[in-house]
Amino acid sequence: MNIINIIDLHCDTLYKAATQGISLCGNEVEVRLSRDKTTHKLQCYAIWLPDDLSDEQAEDLFFKSAKLLEEECRQNNIFLIKNNYSPTIALNENQNSAFFTVENAKSLNGKLENISRFKELGVRMMTLTWNAANKIGGGADAASNAGLTDFGKRAVAKMETDGIIIDISHASQALFYDVAENTNLPFVASHSNSYKITSHRRNLTDEQFSVIRNRKGLMGLNFHNEFLNNNSQNAGMTDILRHAEHFLSLGGEDILCFGSDFDGCTLPKNINNSEDFAKIYELFLANNYSESLIRKIFYENALNFFENFDNLRNM
Repeated sequence: MNIINIIDLHCDTLYKAATQGISLCGNEVEVRLSRDKTTHKLQCYAIWLPDDLSDEQAEDLFFKSAKLLEEECRQNNIFLIKNNYSPTIALNENQNSAFFTVENAKSLNGKLENISRFKELGVRMMTLTWNAANKIGGGADAASNAGLTDFGKRAVAKMETDGIIIDISHASQALFYDVAENTNLPFVASHSNSYKITSHRRNLTDEQFSVIRNRKGLMGLNFHNEFLNNNSQNAGMTDILRHAEHFLSLGGEDILCFGSDFDGCTLPKNINNSEDFAKIYELFLANNYSESLIRKIFYENALNFFENFDNLRNM
């Protein structure tokens, strides 16, 4: 088959490289910064900040990782998308390009000024929490009423002002709805699936999905086996299709995309690395998805969102 276009909203490859001292282009990673044989890719590289790090350690790892990503992109002639540069141009002119994102706003270390510093380094999207609570608010494992803190309310306002997209994957339900109430711009769930299909606390309810849809945000399908199938050992590519079909039935044609979680999850059967997006493409074709809809899910929805976000912010 021909090389396919793909925008992937989430992988943990940068954390793996930064903490294990390996290359982003090495055989040890599931998403290689260097070119895949089957994809024309814009990859969001998240630096994950685990909950067991102190805020100071998380801040240090963020800056270490920012330097690593920039150095490896330069050494391997990979385009790193920075501020005020069109993702469309990046995708059209480069076999591989990269966005820098953050998983867990613990990395702010309680400093609102770090939001502007992160933006200057190219951060385009930030997951507010991981599974525990932080100074922003509650994650998926936090108390059910752990919504936005006072600092969190100031932080999401500053993120909107500075143009960093808010990502609510890993959020508690209270945090999710507080974000919806205290923000104006679209927000995303970069790597979450449907709770209706797989009843895992990290997945989103139909009501939450509807909030994101009505805001014209994004919903990135996650490949972690426990989020795909209630019997995780049986998870396979067809479960990705099941979650996609459910979200499409809820009106998700213009917001559905991928957030694979490569290098940060237990993959389902028959998926080994990012080159297997080609297999998923073929699966969708085999199940009578039109090529126009597949293009939307694989890259056009995410591309349109990124291109339009700054226009919405400046209205």
